[in-house]
Parts: sequence; C-alpha cells; structure tokens
Amino acid sequence: MPHLTDLTGLLGIACMIAALTVSLCKPLSQRKQALFIAAIFLATLLPFSVLPLAAYVRGIFGDPSITSVVLALATLLRPYYATAPHHSRTSLLILIALAALFLYPMALGMSLYDPYRLGYGDVMMVGVVLVIACFAWLAHLSLLSTCLALATLAWSIGWYESTNLWDYLIDPMLAIYALYALLLHTAKTIRATVFTGSPH
Repeated sequence: MPHLTDLTGLLGIACMIAALTVSLCKPLSQRKQALFIAAIFLATLLPFSVLPLAAYVRGIFGDPSITSVVLALATLLRPYYATAPHHSRTSLLILIALAALFLYPMALGMSLYDPYRLGYGDVMMVGVVLVIACFAWLAHLSLLSTCLALATLAWSIGWYESTNLWDYLIDPMLAIYALYALLLHTAKTIRATVFTGSPH
C-alpha cells in the first residue's frame, strides 16, 4: 500500500499538471473545465508502463512545495469560487522570488553561509515565517498567509519525507515560475505605461 507521503506527493504533482494545462488552454465553461480537469487527473494518476505519469514527474523534480500545491488548487478552483485578489497573488510571488534569490545561490555554493540549514527547525526562521503570515493576514493577503501557515503546519507534523521547512515553502520550479511571472508582469506594466501613459 502506498505511503501517505507518496499519495500526497502524487496528488500534488497531478494538481500542478492540471493547473498548468488549464492555464495554457482557452477558457472553458465550468462544466467542461471540470470534465477536463478530471480527465487530466486520470491521465496523470493512471499507470503508464509501470508507474503513473505523476510518479515520473515526481522522480525528476521531487515533491512540490505546499505553496505550489496551494497555488495550483487556487488556479483550478478559480472558475467556481471567489479566489484571492490579484495583489495577494502578486505579494506571494514577490516573496517567493525574494526567498529564491536568498536561498538558492548561497545554497549552491556562492557563499560560505548556507541558509538551507535554517530549515532544520531553526526557531528564528519559524518565527519569521509565522510573523510574516500574521502580517499578511492582517493586510488581507489571504493567499500569502494561507501558504505560509499551511506550509509551516505541514512541516511541523512531518507531512513530507523532508524535514526541512524550506522544502515545504518553496521548490525550484515554483521559484522559476515566480520570477518569470513577475518579469512578465513588469514588462506588461512598463509597456502599458510607455504606450498609454497609464500602468493600467
């Protein structure tokens, strides 16, 4: 019987694949999109050769962070429920980008200091994450506060095999997506400002 971490990891990957596919396709009616999402889930979770497609993706990239799963679910549920406002999503992407620029270069040897070690139960890091989550909640940045709170909760109960808080907060694919999305948003804003005189 598959372990709980394997099941949640595969479901997380399936959510991300479905969200990416839906975001790249033309908008559909609610009913058609629900059927489309169900078909993607089946395609990614049914055995392909030996393992499901989601298992192959997981083998390459590892388990998605809790933040990635929450963002994927927010994308999938957007047509059915009121989702977080745009500024909440932008705030989350900015924080992800800053965390990635802080974590990955130094963790890959560009500095003698390795911030990845902070994820192994450092009280200061846990406190900072929770303080940011509280401020985000007070500022009505619901998506940001939800991701931080759920990631910390999942880490505290050992939801994944990893015991490092960073792996619950961020992953490389999420970091790339956040940087790309922010650069694209900045480029669109600059272009709108130059050609129309208004950032909107």
